[in-house]
Amino acid sequence: MKKIGLKEFRSNLEKYISVSEPIAVTHHGRTVCYFLPTYKKSEQIESLKIAAEKLDRLLIDREITEDELVEEFHQLQQEGKNQNKS
Repeated sequence: MKKIGLKEFRSNLEKYISVSEPIAVTHHGRTVCYFLPTYKKSEQIESLKIAAEKLDRLLIDREITEDELVEEFHQLQQEGKNQNKS
């Protein structure tokens, strides 16, 4: 399975949504998610592009870095694991 960094994935989302193989997305060498391509229709691809642009604008407007976003994701993930143990 191909591995790419989060910044590379976000910067080249259009390129990666047209692949047919799964991709492991990493952040500082740690896998944070897997991209599993599905059947590609042009409207779906356009919707994904629009969603990515909206996310980028939202992060910029709120002055949130990718590192902060990933850290919050990991914190929430850990909280979920802790709740499941209770």
